Amino acid sequence: MKELGFKVIDGYRSYTDIEKAVERINSIGEGRGELSYDIDGAVIKVDDFKDREVLGATAKVPKWAVAFKYPPEEKETVLNEIEINVGRTGALTPVAVFDPITLAGTTVSRATLHNQDIISDLDVRLGDTIIVRKAGEIIPEVVRVKTHAEKSQPYHIPMTCPACGTAAVKDEDEAVIRCPNIDCPAQLLRNIIHFASRNAMNIEGLGDAIVELLVEKGYVRTVADLYALTMADAMTLPGFKEKSAGNLISAIENSKKNELDRLIYALGIKGIGQRSAKLLCQKFPTMEKVMSAEKEEIVEIENFGDVLADSVYNAVREPHRIELIRRLREYGLNMSYTVKETGKKLEGLKFVLTGTLPAMTRDEAKTLIENNGGKCIGSVSSKTNYVLAGEDAGSKLIKAQQMGIAIISEEELLNMLEN
Repeated sequence: MKELGFKVIDGYRSYTDIEKAVERINSIGEGRGELSYDIDGAVIKVDDFKDREVLGATAKVPKWAVAFKYPPEEKETVLNEIEINVGRTGALTPVAVFDPITLAGTTVSRATLHNQDIISDLDVRLGDTIIVRKAGEIIPEVVRVKTHAEKSQPYHIPMTCPACGTAAVKDEDEAVIRCPNIDCPAQLLRNIIHFASRNAMNIEGLGDAIVELLVEKGYVRTVADLYALTMADAMTLPGFKEKSAGNLISAIENSKKNELDRLIYALGIKGIGQRSAKLLCQKFPTMEKVMSAEKEEIVEIENFGDVLADSVYNAVREPHRIELIRRLREYGLNMSYTVKETGKKLEGLKFVLTGTLPAMTRDEAKTLIENNGGKCIGSVSSKTNYVLAGEDAGSKLIKAQQMGIAIISEEELLNMLEN
């Protein structure tokens, strides 16, 4: 291949002794920082085609090749600042800001420190020399402190919200410190961004930057204010002309038709994701029923425990959320959920979905299964009846093959429903 002009990675070796091959793996790892490209591992392969046939392969992985992963690259830098960010639930999250370093091919200058417990465990102090790596080669994290700065002091997250100045509080059951002010500008901004996001109300064209502009101009203070926006308001935004302004107003108007489960998820109730919002609405198919439901009724929902039931019960009784729902109702948002007739063809069967399906999304397949009485679960176990596998299926497919669980395609699923 080299003679034909292909670009070939130098440095490969052939060995008849496995111990020599392992030594080579280690030496590559020790010298990977000197390579002109990034690597996170090295591979030993059997190079005899007949032996490869004997060793065989699974549906995805050859048994004649084994990859060895190296530990994440670590580098030292100096911690200059700990910045406090405020999330949409009011959580105060400390972020380490340090001298830029290059990790796994990218320049990094920030990493989350999560909470006060992590800071205390690491004993991170301003001015310290710290060791940083990318967790899973993706997310920067502070691993440890190499040396403390001279005269440094232990760091404590300020018990005041940096966005609004309100005294922060710490729940006994959580490590996180929160701003309790429901009118905190940082929380309001993130709540609006979440509300408009794809998996929530899916307001196309209302990205983070546009939301920030609307908040800055004073047009929007709560999510309900989105529905009071006019063409004239939108036309004042930088780069907006009549067509783009009209598209934004139409997208906001169209979101009123969304099913109730999307609205419940969009409201940002602690612990409520897309799936739990749907389960909640299947039991209580109108906003009135959700708001009047007792804890004992909510906890009966599948996968809802006492903590989640308390969260829903308390959230829909908060005065500011009651007022918000009242305004959304006045603006004409749909406050009901269409409970679809459930067929019986897949009743009692449990499915695991993996990979990319040819003609439908995984969410569409999941809905189809559930609408016919089946149940979708997250992991393969002895209780799994079928694994619905598409292209680029991962470890779930391999585990199903090892356990002898039936693997079906999208076409076979449709045939099951027809027959």
